[in-house]
Amino acid sequence: MTGRRIRDEDGSTLPLIIFYAALSLALILLVVAATSLYLERKRLFTLADGASLVGAESFSLSDVSQTSSGYRPVLRSGEVASAVRGYLRDNPVEEFASLQVDRAVSVDGRSATVELSAYWSPPVLSLLVPNGFRIQVTSVARSVFS
Repeated sequence: MTGRRIRDEDGSTLPLIIFYAALSLALILLVVAATSLYLERKRLFTLADGASLVGAESFSLSDVSQTSSGYRPVLRSGEVASAVRGYLRDNPVEEFASLQVDRAVSVDGRSATVELSAYWSPPVLSLLVPNGFRIQVTSVARSVFS
């Protein structure tokens, strides 16, 4: 009787192993895709930060005016956009797919706002993750004299 009971349970662990292997593979693919998206967004944000800093420094000395709270530069949207285009032209941006400058302006005349977007696609294609989508970041920088 004991030998018969053992034989009836043969192969009962194989479906569990297959299920947990598939679950582990799906989880690994999701983590890889999420990490890739996070890193791509951070890289794009770093590029936007640099571009907004360049845009915030796009004034000439004749554009600096004295106010009651000290010297303040006056930024113009055209100069900010030109400085951002020059920055992107001089830096390696080939790593980003379909990089676009959505906005490079000075809204208040004191700060530079830069919005960049690029297309992200997952490193490993799977049914669990979309084929890719656009990610967008915004960075604001201001020049301050102290």
